[in-house]
Amino acid sequence: MSLRLRVEFHCHTIYSKDSLTKPEKLVDTCRKRGIDRAVVTDHNTIAGALKAREIDPERVIVGEEIMTQQGELLAAYVQDEVPAGLDAFKTIEILRDQKAFISVSHPFDRLRSGHWQPEVLQEIAPLVDAIEVFNARCFPSSFNKEAQDFAHLENIPGTVGSDAHAPFELGMATMLLPEFNDAESLLAAIRQAQFDVSYSGPWVRLASRWAVFMKQLNPSLIPV
Repeated sequence: MSLRLRVEFHCHTIYSKDSLTKPEKLVDTCRKRGIDRAVVTDHNTIAGALKAREIDPERVIVGEEIMTQQGELLAAYVQDEVPAGLDAFKTIEILRDQKAFISVSHPFDRLRSGHWQPEVLQEIAPLVDAIEVFNARCFPSSFNKEAQDFAHLENIPGTVGSDAHAPFELGMATMLLPEFNDAESLLAAIRQAQFDVSYSGPWVRLASRWAVFMKQLNPSLIPV
């Protein structure tokens, strides 16, 4: 049997406005929990991912969760930071130029500002590599079901992720994948993914709100 990697595809560090997880803590937790690869996807920055990669270059993949004008995209193997607020099609063009892997974050979670309108999602579907079909922070679970149905209808592979903003969430939703080392081999591997998923619980959102509050109270917590 070929080696399979346990992959956390969606997680955050203190470089996201709503997380207090230091890159060192993220890497240490991944090591302890048997997560072989972690795509660090901070909001609109790759700074935390670069810090984490310095600590463990083999385990950490530089990613970014990017807010476009139409919704959020989730990218892996990002080489240069992509700014927030661009048109989704422009953002995808920039990521393609970097040879990044492009997924779509929690597309039907209407409780988040980054959700997508179905007609726009259909327009970008041929331009992305995957849809996030399970996010451990999506409540109610019907949001994930809508994403699964959409991916199936459009014949697009699915990614899953914990969307961890705190260390205890890491590994709640992972993929077992054949070995890969870049966006192209990840695309080939993703079709063979096995999912290991569970929900974190609605209360985890409090960890994000606490992080935002603490940074407002103590701006020195905001990394520069």
